[in-house]
Amino acid sequence: MVAQASACGLWSPLMKTRVAIIYGGRSGEHEISLISAEAVIAALDPERYSVSRYKIGKTGHWDPRPITPEPGATPDIDVVFPVLHGTFGEDGTMQGLFELADLPYVGANVLASAASMDKDAMKRLCRDRGLPIVEYKVVSRADVEADTVTCEFPFPMFVKPANLGSSVGISKAHNCAEMKTALKTAALYDRKILIERGIEGREFECAVLGNDNPEASFPCEIVPSREFYDYEDKYELNQARAILPPDLPRNEIYEMRRLAVECYKAVGCEGMGRVDFLRETSTARLYVNEINTVPGFTPISMFPKMWEYSGIPYSELIDRLIALALERHAAKKATRFTR
Repeated sequence: MVAQASACGLWSPLMKTRVAIIYGGRSGEHEISLISAEAVIAALDPERYSVSRYKIGKTGHWDPRPITPEPGATPDIDVVFPVLHGTFGEDGTMQGLFELADLPYVGANVLASAASMDKDAMKRLCRDRGLPIVEYKVVSRADVEADTVTCEFPFPMFVKPANLGSSVGISKAHNCAEMKTALKTAALYDRKILIERGIEGREFECAVLGNDNPEASFPCEIVPSREFYDYEDKYELNQARAILPPDLPRNEIYEMRRLAVECYKAVGCEGMGRVDFLRETSTARLYVNEINTVPGFTPISMFPKMWEYSGIPYSELIDRLIALALERHAAKKATRFTR
């Protein structure tokens, strides 16, 4: 049973809120998910929450058991907190399970999750909303295998799997030979591949929180220790630096926060998201790069750090995310699904 608020607005725990943490998963970000999940669990107040763990192995095996896709079949769960990054967790598939089970869950719904995960779909939605995105083209795995890919962008270019996170499978190509290798690498991770014009400049991140009225945190700048912020730089080398707040004029910080909220709305995101930006040095122009609907929650992840700087400590952030999930689920109850 979900803990309820008293008439005076103070917390009145009738029973602890039962939170199911789902983590691991069948993606290249499995290990990151494990670290994020432990941090979230440690931040949950044991006086207010009881936690059940659902660990998904790399093969897709659930421990202890899968959630049944049937309303009312899991009465021991009040709300689900998915800490699943990447494929089969952040792409709408898991969110579909929660919808079938009629369970409240933290984060974006099915459509927003799928659209945000697919870099091509996300960029199209942002472009339709008038948001600045880097020029790109889409090719297929079949194109790569047939060696028919041509590009109109000057080197360097970035080559990315359309559906993956944490910079897995992303390469920066400086010439034709590197382009061929980059395409083959990306094709290992997805059937759809993006080729983007390379931006020489700086990288930024901005966190967003909310349902109908989302708000953006102060952004931060990411200073890679390598040529770009790849998987090793994010999680293994421990040499990249984050500058919070960033060294930018006030008007540019304001614009970045505005664009973050606009991107969040463009894909229909709810609960949380982290929007990544590129700032081109030669033009000082900001570009929306991508949005992550299940950002990292590890001790070094910038999503909670940006909110902490903006006035919301880690544990309170987790509380707010759970409250947003319950709020959305309650609002959904007003929707009719049959005549």
